[in-house]
Amino acid sequence: MDIFWTAVGVALLLIFLLSMGTWIFASMLAVSIGSLWLFGDFGGDRIGLIFSRILYRASNSWELSAIPLFILMGELIFRSNLSERLFKGLVPMTSRLPGGILHTNVLGCTLFAAVSGSSAATTATIGKITTQELKRRGYDRHLSIGSLAGAGSLGLLIPPSIVMIVYGVQAEVSISRLFMAGVVPGLVIALLYSGYIALRAMRSPELAPKQVIHGQTLVQSLGLLFPIVMLIVIVIGSIYTGIATPSEAAAVGVTATLLLLAIERQLSISMLADALRGTLITSIMVCSLLITATLLSTAMGYLHLPRELASWIAAQAFSPMLLLLALALFYIVLGLFLDGISITVMSLPITLPIVLMAGFDPIWFGIFLIIMIELGQITPPVGFNLFVLQSLTGESIGRVAWASLPFFLLMCLAAVIVSVWPELVLWLPRYMAG
Repeated sequence: MDIFWTAVGVALLLIFLLSMGTWIFASMLAVSIGSLWLFGDFGGDRIGLIFSRILYRASNSWELSAIPLFILMGELIFRSNLSERLFKGLVPMTSRLPGGILHTNVLGCTLFAAVSGSSAATTATIGKITTQELKRRGYDRHLSIGSLAGAGSLGLLIPPSIVMIVYGVQAEVSISRLFMAGVVPGLVIALLYSGYIALRAMRSPELAPKQVIHGQTLVQSLGLLFPIVMLIVIVIGSIYTGIATPSEAAAVGVTATLLLLAIERQLSISMLADALRGTLITSIMVCSLLITATLLSTAMGYLHLPRELASWIAAQAFSPMLLLLALALFYIVLGLFLDGISITVMSLPITLPIVLMAGFDPIWFGIFLIIMIELGQITPPVGFNLFVLQSLTGESIGRVAWASLPFFLLMCLAAVIVSVWPELVLWLPRYMAG
């Protein structure tokens, strides 16, 4: 019972601070200190000693170096014309399909996700081209916005993914294996989206006017896609072949991107400065969350909360599927108010011990968690993809959210699929390891 009231007190303290508009990293730091002081009877000197050791350990992780590098890679590509060339290369390949070039939203986001690592960056980069082009060509606005919102979230699932790196560091699992585990589920979700677009177009042809593009050969289309594909092969290939670790692959990717932009004469001092500035801001945010989350995790450990909660749940004899359903609802609610990285770092100290005690593979749970976070990207009031699309299209947040609803449901279906057939997640990491 004492543990129950301690958990309630910690949760209420965190909710209060967040509701007051306190920065998330500051809220977690305050809860970490306040919990040990109020519920653990720790003195200030002892808290300072504990946190000074944890602070160094949390900020001195080699794996964290991949985060700013992948962010920089995405910033550089965002400021180039590679996204425009990606769209032009995909148009002839998709124009004959049911749904036409609406599929460029899905395919474009799938490809760009493999060099970005960020959902918001994927949505913004592809959306700045496709939203206006699809509107100009008479495609249904509702389906266009919804498919982009859903496909943009693949930036979290298809490697390299910043959230995967965050999860891997916190859960102490192989980031390379996490990257491999995200490939098949990411492709499954992309197929579900494209299948839905095709079915809608066959049922209502007016949603996607038939447009056969002439004057561009397959070789020309592949030439336009070549830069993005080359970067994907360099980054992902170096990891899967064992040539580089994820952190080293991030450095290789940044180098390849800089060389490509320099060869194409797109690289400039101002562009590099803007990319570095954006990288610095985002990296500081991510790393500050990670460090304070480690402090919070340590505080919860000293209070024995994760162990006691895990033991309590184990005593209830929940079936695995019932436990997953409860966790899914929990993460969907969190996704209404928090971004993906915040959800990951705040929840894992509690949920990961429970999941491991229930017998779930931590690699599989990482992918399940990321799918849950993706759902939060397209749910109001704090769905980042919705805000990106609102700024790109000028539509209200309500209309954007309504357009995203079918793709939200398709992602829920994907979560069910990977829960029923976990080998979809675990097969590739085992195959590559073998």
